[in-house]
Amino acid sequence: MTAHKKPAAMTARLLRAAGDRIARRDKPNRRLCIVNYHRILAMPDPLLAAEPDVNAFRWQVELLADCFNVMPLHEALAAQQAGDLPPRAVCITFDDGYRSVYELAVPILKDCGVHATVFVTTGYLGKGSMWNDRIIEAVQRHEAGSVDLRHIGLGNHPLKTMEDRRKLIDSLTARAKYLPPDGRAMMIRELETSLGSRRSPPLMLTPRQVGELARQGIEIGGHTVSHPILTSLEDETACYEIAACKTQLESLTGRPVRLFAYPNGKPGKDFNERHIRMTREAGFVAAFTTALGAATREHDRFQLPRCRPWDRTPSLFGLRLLRWLAGQGQ
Repeated sequence: MTAHKKPAAMTARLLRAAGDRIARRDKPNRRLCIVNYHRILAMPDPLLAAEPDVNAFRWQVELLADCFNVMPLHEALAAQQAGDLPPRAVCITFDDGYRSVYELAVPILKDCGVHATVFVTTGYLGKGSMWNDRIIEAVQRHEAGSVDLRHIGLGNHPLKTMEDRRKLIDSLTARAKYLPPDGRAMMIRELETSLGSRRSPPLMLTPRQVGELARQGIEIGGHTVSHPILTSLEDETACYEIAACKTQLESLTGRPVRLFAYPNGKPGKDFNERHIRMTREAGFVAAFTTALGAATREHDRFQLPRCRPWDRTPSLFGLRLLRWLAGQGQ
């Protein structure tokens, strides 16, 4: 996703007209499309093909600003509950707390006059990279054409092509994701030792940058302390992960932290009713999954879906958002 593309005037008019037609049909039960990002790349990276580079992100935000009504997330939820959501309503969110949001995304958001919410994992603030990025870095930097990880129970893998490296990253990420945090940390340390990995410059926001984002009008939401799969934890630990991140972020920003995003976010697999209850009891007012589709007034406020459009042209990107706003989930 490298080309800097802006939708043609005719395409923009058609998207707006179609969105207005959907909104007239569905009033007062209009849907809200919540777009989800993670990192923004300074340049394309074949091992991070799902992440937009800065040029792709710019045309996406320009399209959202031109063809949709981009709203602050908390305001949009309130308007939807009141039956007063405008047509073509969209919100922009980021997960995890990458420094690239501060350095690359926010200037584009400001240029386009739109708001966003950043869900921050507090345990990584100012401390390098998240566990999944350490896997990517280890595989990316390994120079040999293969890697033998059988001594740590992870098999023997060719690394002759970029596809080989992507497959290994996917396999290791899937293996690590559902481990308890201590087991996951041990696996990644062993992987880095085996691959001779050198650490990259820190990828995550600093505490100071979180405070500055809040002062610039970016809403800060909670995303746990260490980004665990909540269902892999004992209840006491899960409760700490949810509540402590809220307390820590409120200390950094001096503002209430009202919104929460579940790590990984698959309902019933990554979190369940126990974690929904914990999130309510911690004082959050809404929480977000990674289920496809747009949010409706009928959704549980603690299981709101968010979408991650993957289309690489403005017309298809806009049409997918319209499909979600029309209630078509895929």
